[in-house]
Amino acid sequence: MVQEKVQGFRDLVKRICSYNEAISIMYWDLRTGAPRKGVEDRSESLGLLSTDVFKMSTSAEMGDFLSFIEQTKDDTIDPLTRKMAEDLRKDYDRMVKIPPDMYREYVILTSQAETIWTEAKNASDYPKFRPYLEKIIEFNKQFIELYGYEGHKYNALLDMYEPGLTVEKLDKLFGTLRDRTVPLVKAISESPNKPDASFLKQSFPIEKQKAFNRMIVQEMGYDFAAGRLDETEHPFEITINQGDVRITTRYVESDFTFALFSTVHEGGHALYEQNIDPELKGTNLSSGTSMGIHESQSRFWENMVARSPEFWIRYYGDLQKAFPEQLQQVSQEDFIRAVNVSESSLIRIEADELTYNLHIIIRYEIEKALFEGSIHTEDLPAVWNQKYKEYLGVEPDSDKTGILQDTHWSGGSFGYFPSYALGNMYAAQIRHTLKKEMPDMDEKIAKGDLLPIKDWLKEKIYRYGKKLTPNEIIMSVTGEELNPLYLVEYLEEKYKAVYKL
Repeated sequence: MVQEKVQGFRDLVKRICSYNEAISIMYWDLRTGAPRKGVEDRSESLGLLSTDVFKMSTSAEMGDFLSFIEQTKDDTIDPLTRKMAEDLRKDYDRMVKIPPDMYREYVILTSQAETIWTEAKNASDYPKFRPYLEKIIEFNKQFIELYGYEGHKYNALLDMYEPGLTVEKLDKLFGTLRDRTVPLVKAISESPNKPDASFLKQSFPIEKQKAFNRMIVQEMGYDFAAGRLDETEHPFEITINQGDVRITTRYVESDFTFALFSTVHEGGHALYEQNIDPELKGTNLSSGTSMGIHESQSRFWENMVARSPEFWIRYYGDLQKAFPEQLQQVSQEDFIRAVNVSESSLIRIEADELTYNLHIIIRYEIEKALFEGSIHTEDLPAVWNQKYKEYLGVEPDSDKTGILQDTHWSGGSFGYFPSYALGNMYAAQIRHTLKKEMPDMDEKIAKGDLLPIKDWLKEKIYRYGKKLTPNEIIMSVTGEELNPLYLVEYLEEKYKAVYKL
C-alpha cells in the first residue's frame, strides 16, 4: 500500500516534469527565433499546457499524496520522497488557491506580453507595453491576496524566489551594502587613475566572438553534448532536462565584452543545472535551490573568475590572436583594468560589479511601491528616471534605456530582481571559503585549470539541487548565514587595486 502510493506520487511528479520539459522547449523557441506570426498560437498552446501542469499540481490527487506522505511517520517512505513532498507542499498550498481559468489567462497574457515588450523596447514605446504591464501587476496583486502573507505584501513575491526572505531582512542587507559601497563609488569617481577602456569600442567580428565565447564556456566545464549556445534579445539559461541545458547570448559587434560576459554568466547558471545529482532526475528537486543561490554561480563565474587578473593571464593571448588588429597594442594590465571599469551607467546588464547593486535597489524600491499602491504604471518612466538621476547621477533619454530595458516584468517576475544582489553576496561569501579550502585557486585560474573549481562547487552546491534550502547551503558551505560584508570587502580590495587608491 505504501509503496503503491509512493510510486503513484512519483509518477505524477514525473508527468508534471515531462509537461514542463515541453513547455520549456516551446518557450526557448519562442525567444530564439519563432516567426512573429506564430506568437499568438504559440502563446495559446503554452497557456493550455501550463494550465494542465497547474491542474495536476493542485489536483485532489496531489493533495492526497502529500497528506499521505506527511501522515505516514515510519521509515517506509524514503527520505527523497519526503523531501519532494515537503518542497511541493509549499507550492501546492499557494497554487491551489488560484482558479485554473485565472491561471491560464495569466500565462497567455505573459506569453504575449514578452513579445510586445520586445517590440516596445525596440521602438522605445512604453505606452505600447503599459496595458500589458498593468494587467500583469493586477493579476499579481490578486495572487498575493489569494496566497496570504505576513507583514509587507511584497513578502509573498520575495518568498517565491528566495524562500524565507522578507522586506525587513532585505532592507537590512541592502542598507549595509549601500552604506559601505557609496564612499568607494565616490572615491573612484574622484580618482585620477581611471582606466582607458576606449579600445573595447571597436569592431569585433561576431563570428570570431562566437568561437571565443564557445571556447571559454567549454573551459569552464559546460558540456555542449548536454546543451547549446544560441542568440536572443535578452540572454538567458533554460533547463529542458538534465541532459539539455541551454544558454543564449546577444552579440554586439562594437563591444565584444557584452556577449563574452553574458555568455559566461549564463554558463554559470548552466553549470549548476548540468551538475545536479542524477538521482534527482525527473523530480521537482532537480533545479537550483533559489534564484539567489543560482545567481551566485553566474556572478561568481562572470565577475570573480572571468574578470580576474588571473583569468586573463591565461586567456588574453587567445583573445589577442582572435582580434590582433584591435588588441595587439593593448597590454594585459591595461586590458584587465578596462574590463573592470566602474562608472555609473543606464543599463543594468552592462553595469560593473560596484554600481550593479544600485540598479537592483532601484528596481526593488519600485516594485515595493507598486504593490503598496504608492505609485502606478503611468508613473513608472518618471519614477525610474528620477531614481537613476538620484542614485547613479545619470538619466535615461528614452524608454529603451530606461523603463523598458528588462524583460522580467513582462513575464510577471516581480520579486526576482533582489536575487541578483543576493547572488553577489552569496558569491563573495562562497568565494571566501573556496579560497581557504583551495589556497591555489588563483594559480589554477592563471593556468586555465578551471575544472577543479567547478568540481568543488558541484560537491558543495550543485549536486544538491533543491534538497537543501538557500540558508542550509550557505551555512553548510561557509559556516554562517548570509553576510554582506564579504562582498563589500571583495569590492574594496578589487577596485582599490584597479583605481590605484
